[in-house]
Amino acid sequence: MNKIEQAQHSLNEAEKKVNHQYRLGYHIMAPANWINDPNGLVQYKGEYHVFYQHHPYDENWGPMHWGHVKSKDLVHWQHLPIALAPGDPFDKDGCFSGSAVDNEGELTLIYTVHNYIDKELDTFFQNQNIAVSKDGITFEKAEANPVIAEPPADSSHHFRDPKVWKHEDFWYMILGNSTKKKEGRVILYRSSNLRKWEYVGVLAKSDGDLGYMWECPDFFELDGKHVLMISPQGIEAKGDSYHNLFQTGYLVGEYNYETNTFHHGSFTELDYGHDFYAVQTLLDDKGRRIAIGWMDMWEANMPTKEDGWCGALTLPRELTLRGDKVLMNPVQELTSLRKTQYNMLTNKALSNSYVVEVNEDLLEIQAVFDLVDCQASSVGIKIRGINNEETLMCYCYNLNEQKLLLDCTHSGKEDGVRKVALQAGETLALRIFVDRSSVEVFANEGQATMTSRIYPKESRLGIELFTEGGNVIVKELTYWNLKDIWG
Repeated sequence: MNKIEQAQHSLNEAEKKVNHQYRLGYHIMAPANWINDPNGLVQYKGEYHVFYQHHPYDENWGPMHWGHVKSKDLVHWQHLPIALAPGDPFDKDGCFSGSAVDNEGELTLIYTVHNYIDKELDTFFQNQNIAVSKDGITFEKAEANPVIAEPPADSSHHFRDPKVWKHEDFWYMILGNSTKKKEGRVILYRSSNLRKWEYVGVLAKSDGDLGYMWECPDFFELDGKHVLMISPQGIEAKGDSYHNLFQTGYLVGEYNYETNTFHHGSFTELDYGHDFYAVQTLLDDKGRRIAIGWMDMWEANMPTKEDGWCGALTLPRELTLRGDKVLMNPVQELTSLRKTQYNMLTNKALSNSYVVEVNEDLLEIQAVFDLVDCQASSVGIKIRGINNEETLMCYCYNLNEQKLLLDCTHSGKEDGVRKVALQAGETLALRIFVDRSSVEVFANEGQATMTSRIYPKESRLGIELFTEGGNVIVKELTYWNLKDIWG
């Protein structure tokens, strides 16, 4: 067997042993073992393709392969054979993150090669490579590899995660990078054929407060402005911000291709939950900019390793721009997951709490609170277990602090609380997707999002709406049971 066949065989065997207690019902996962960053989001021959960093031999991180799924509708995903496996002379230690483009019918993967100099000392070098496919399933690595053999002279060895796009007559590639002075930055290359690349220069860099390395960059035009998404490493926590090990966020500004100048504002986190990283986007044939992130975080508690798998991707989210703020909302197609709809409350006064008993694992919840005459100190939702797990999840909007709070303390998170400022105005609308081991919160049409993995040990009792310190009018409480796309 070749390297792809060996990896696929190992994965097929591992899938037979997976414990399904926390397996997700409508998110992208590998059949078994480890995954992390989404790679190569692209539309090809009428279908959406998503690749991901994958270790098919173990539930822990290891030599990176590229896993692969595709979909016609961004909802129902089909596993495809592993797309890339390391082991060739130029990529012996790992096929790291990258992107994909449709080059006149040839699906091209652009990825980072990771090769160790001394594994115990974690010294390594990285370069950029390509692989091509005519059918979107089997890939051949290019003879020209590596297409970019080494980083610029002022760079450290951190030189990875290529994102490639075409503008007019040229292909452009940005890379996450660090200087020898340990300053995070994004650098830019240009090519006419995807094989020979010219170094253009620095697109953006840290001002000293944005970490030592910028991973997983993405750069695109959105609603008339340019957005640079990055995942900085090494930012210290400040107030309610930057509480995960690493962060994901964006810079918004104006870009000039002729001069390679990007004038931008300050860095803003994209999601304030525990588990959101390494986001990547695609522009689809409907003109939408769609983002998917890794729904986990480095060094977090990952109990599913004991079940033979680890890691998942977020729901696909459509990006829009309001001023200089990027909003994320679930793509419209996700409504096709809905089964039975339950309209529980409409324009009802709530003075304490209201419990809906529902033990379904897969839920979408819409809760809308009228804040115009609300005197409460906080309002929100709890997802409750049947016994003493008093809350599995808690969403609390504190009317005094003007913050949205996500508390996973009693659902598997030691560092369980995250907060984000939210000026809700007259209405607080929470749209919540609950899966067997995840929750994704979208507040006021994407003004704030919070994504976290959860690991409940009890069966579910139901949904509880609550208010503290005063009454609130609940304009709507609706929930849907959702389909299991893998069941």
